[in-house]
Amino acid sequence: MEDWDLSYDEINELLTDNPSLRSFVMGYAAEVKCRNMYFRRHPEVADIYKPDDHDRTEKGDLIVTYRNHRFAIEVKSIQTVSMNPRKRSGRIEPFYQCDASDRRTVIFPDGSSVDTTALLVGEFDIVAVNIHAFAGEWDFVFAKNEDLPTMNGATRGAARGYTPYQQQRLIKTSIGIGLEPGDPYVRDPFVLFDRIIDERERGEAPAQAATIIEE
Repeated sequence: MEDWDLSYDEINELLTDNPSLRSFVMGYAAEVKCRNMYFRRHPEVADIYKPDDHDRTEKGDLIVTYRNHRFAIEVKSIQTVSMNPRKRSGRIEPFYQCDASDRRTVIFPDGSSVDTTALLVGEFDIVAVNIHAFAGEWDFVFAKNEDLPTMNGATRGAARGYTPYQQQRLIKTSIGIGLEPGDPYVRDPFVLFDRIIDERERGEAPAQAATIIEE
């Protein structure tokens, strides 16, 4: 604000008058809030950092080391437009986008491939969903990657052209969530971390479902 000589009111005007910018800033703000609210001061978190946006070798918005295990976390936010009542039903049906920022080629073990922004089963460990839009205050819910819905059975959009094998290994890019999130979402990410550590030690953790070829 000092470098650009912008006042609080001018920053507020900038974000209010430009919805696309507000959405962009909200995404990064959610990463900062998630890190500070849940991980920065936890006694068993040895390290936490944000990978460089241009580093395609590291997946996730935040990387957390907990109990000597590394976890990749994707931070997503409720879409503002989804908080408007539906025209026909009058109901609010929130959803969040759960996809990659760029389209990439993924090659599956059966030799098939697709160009997609969809994230893969096993590509990250946990999604942190920013539900600030629900009550106007910072709050998050968390779910394991393997518990998120896949594109299995999709009949619309690009996903309808994918084979059943591919659909089962790609996470839905738009995921609905209730105003009172229940299973598979939890409020404490460390509950999920502990479950994943147990799975890893038993050799049950899911492997990434395809190989990613970045442009």
